[in-house]
Amino acid sequence: MRSIVLMLLMMMLPGMASAWWNDEWPYRVGFTVDTSVLATTPVADSDGVPLLVRLHSANFEDFFLVKEDLSDIRFVAQDDKTPLKFHVESFDLLNQLAFIWVKLPLTQAVGDAPRKIWMYYGNSQAVAAQDAAGTYGVDKVAVYHFNPGNPSPQDVSAYQNSNVSGDGLVVPASLIAGGLSLSGPGAWTIAQSPTLAVESERGHSWSAWVKPLPIDPVSTQKATILIQTDGDNALELALRGNVPEVNLTTGELNVSVSSSQPLAMEQWQHIAVIVTPEKLSLLVGGELAASHALPSALSLQGPLTIGSAEDSAPGFVGELDELQIERSAVPFPFMQFAARTQGMLSTAVTAGKAEQLGNAAGTSYFITIFQSTGDEGWTVIFLLTVMAVISWGVMVFKALFIGRAKKDNDAFLAQYRQLDNQHFDALDVANDDSANVASESQVLSLFGKHDHFQSSPLYHIYHRAITEVRNRLSSTRTQHRSLSADANRDAPSYLNDSAINAIRSGLEAYVVREIQALNRNMVLLTIAVSGGPFLGLLGTVLGVMITFAAIAASGDVNIAAIAPGVAAALLTTVAGLVVAIPALFGYNWLATRIKEMVADMHMFTDELVTRLAEQYSE
Repeated sequence: MRSIVLMLLMMMLPGMASAWWNDEWPYRVGFTVDTSVLATTPVADSDGVPLLVRLHSANFEDFFLVKEDLSDIRFVAQDDKTPLKFHVESFDLLNQLAFIWVKLPLTQAVGDAPRKIWMYYGNSQAVAAQDAAGTYGVDKVAVYHFNPGNPSPQDVSAYQNSNVSGDGLVVPASLIAGGLSLSGPGAWTIAQSPTLAVESERGHSWSAWVKPLPIDPVSTQKATILIQTDGDNALELALRGNVPEVNLTTGELNVSVSSSQPLAMEQWQHIAVIVTPEKLSLLVGGELAASHALPSALSLQGPLTIGSAEDSAPGFVGELDELQIERSAVPFPFMQFAARTQGMLSTAVTAGKAEQLGNAAGTSYFITIFQSTGDEGWTVIFLLTVMAVISWGVMVFKALFIGRAKKDNDAFLAQYRQLDNQHFDALDVANDDSANVASESQVLSLFGKHDHFQSSPLYHIYHRAITEVRNRLSSTRTQHRSLSADANRDAPSYLNDSAINAIRSGLEAYVVREIQALNRNMVLLTIAVSGGPFLGLLGTVLGVMITFAAIAASGDVNIAAIAPGVAAALLTTVAGLVVAIPALFGYNWLATRIKEMVADMHMFTDELVTRLAEQYSE
């Protein structure tokens, strides 16, 4: 029974707009990513770009449905089939804030922007599946999130360049979770590593978010942000006053490029240095700010310092976050993509409406509710379904019968008004059993003949009156004017007052039976109106009781465990209302039509008896 009801209800629901990656994850939310800046950048099919997904209470309302360690989340590509590499940088359940890095897949056809990814969650049995190293490409040799939980910056890339020492301050609240606070003298040094070497032949890239703090607005003193040294050779990213510049020193070659626009103080800005075999480039906000040709190959093998390289040299004053180093020349559009998607006020990544299994892409939640309904709920729904079928059947057939009776009444009255006293019985059919239709099936009467007003209650009264007159005139043998088809139709005949009164009484009794026939089965509608909601309420109470009993037995108290059972329990109340509301409207409409017909019968009876008295009285 349950499977049949489910099948019928699912046939009435809209189709699933998108497949569901895994039924063990009951919830998901889609993120639309504006990749238009990458539209002209060719990449290999296996390549991707790291994407920051920032969750907060304004774009994600289901923090209470995820596990406290976020081990239940999974990211799936736009095809809703391919799992994506990801890792969580920070998660604060109390403040409802999470920073998650996802490897966004790209293809040669990047131009089909915007792209979409899915985040699935809510599987209480899931285990952690984060892969920080897999989130980045093979050329990403260092990524520092500056997690305040670690005493020194940790590299989350596959190369683990975490040999970092210094006296900078890691702060918990920066642009993207934790960040690095530098006060000038303070600095961090990343130890020399072959993977960190700058080789212009293969390319090299630095990128970071910086928030400079104002010290002396008119100062032109240089403050080092990043510097990599190799003996007398050095590659440096610095601020001169508040203007970013890149300085390269190799033997006799001294190159300095600076932006034409200063950085805004106390604001986060993305800044990058890209080295190619041909030139040295400085990017601010993902846009090329300055560049300079390189006449010869560049090679640096030394350590990398964040802040001042020497105790006596001035260092950067402000905050720094999300330092990434790559042993390749990152295409400019990728830097622009990072600048657009990682900022605090970024609109390039937008979250859609959260969906529940069975309700993907805006389809009905009822599928999930049906799957959560227990046997007690289905029993009540089955009883309500039977009640609904019966009440709807009564309304349909009663409406058809009343419509047929009204049509026959109108046809009969149209001819009855044309009868004169000499042919008063002309519309009657002798030995007609149609007057017994009141005690027969109204459904069957719809499909019988209607050649002489068989469904008309007024004709039934007329036929009964003519039959009574004939019987009384025949039994007393006082005919002066025969009602039968003989040659002496104009002969006078009479009925005394007692006979007229007896006919009136008989017709009034017959009208009562006609009224009873018209109201037949109407009680079933009243039962549906009053009993349906109470039966549905019974199912709801039972369902809620069982849900809370199951929670008490398991000890698993969370909204994800309670919500499906309560929603399924309320389904029986909805079913009861679905039965009662149509029955209420149908009953009132039918009752009004029946009252009109009853009034017509009473008026016709009085008119008919009066006319009989005039015709057959002495």
